[in-house]
Amino acid sequence: MNLLADVLIGLIALLHLYICWFEMFAWESRGPKVFDTLPRDLFAPTTAMAANQGLYNGFLAAGLIWSLLIGDADWSRNVAAFFLLCVAIAGTYGARTVTRRIFWIQTVPALAALLTLWLA
Repeated sequence: MNLLADVLIGLIALLHLYICWFEMFAWESRGPKVFDTLPRDLFAPTTAMAANQGLYNGFLAAGLIWSLLIGDADWSRNVAAFFLLCVAIAGTYGARTVTRRIFWIQTVPALAALLTLWLA
């Protein structure tokens, strides 16, 4: 992979580590500020659900980090492409069901990294 693809993959992995932390450990404290259109009283009863979502984001980050550590270029590219596609699909679904901001925060960077990966 080339340096730009590696940097984008690394940034997306960091983003998903942040989302993992946010959903697993800061849902009730920071959630109402981030998702200001949701009533505050929904955050406490949805803590377990958010933590579950956070765990999935942690798996996405782990897969992207793993792709950067694989020595074989073809295998590394394939693993990165799989996890970037997962991020893009999840971001698209989140944009359709939660808020359109998710499209710009998750889907667009994942698609940009995929494009950079395929052009490398």
